[in-house]
Amino acid sequence: MDAAWVGRRVYGADADNPEPGPVPGHSYVELVGGPQDGQLLDVTGWSPLELADGALLMSERGAFGPGGRCAYEPAEVDGVYPSRFGWRGDVP
Repeated sequence: MDAAWVGRRVYGADADNPEPGPVPGHSYVELVGGPQDGQLLDVTGWSPLELADGALLMSERGAFGPGGRCAYEPAEVDGVYPSRFGWRGDVP
């Protein structure tokens, strides 16, 4: 785990979770831009094809409010896993 990610919030962590940060032994990408900017996404177990596809994440803070989604795609690649997913827009 990247030492810079310690203390960062992981996407999907419960709001009342006293430790919403990364878990040792898991793989993460940083979400850059959009409503989830700065959060980490747990991609443990994702295949290279799944990583290449990016993620469509639920977000109540996006342009479409509750039930809307945010599209994120790989922004840079470091070996097998990308280190960041960049925001590409919101979808209903």
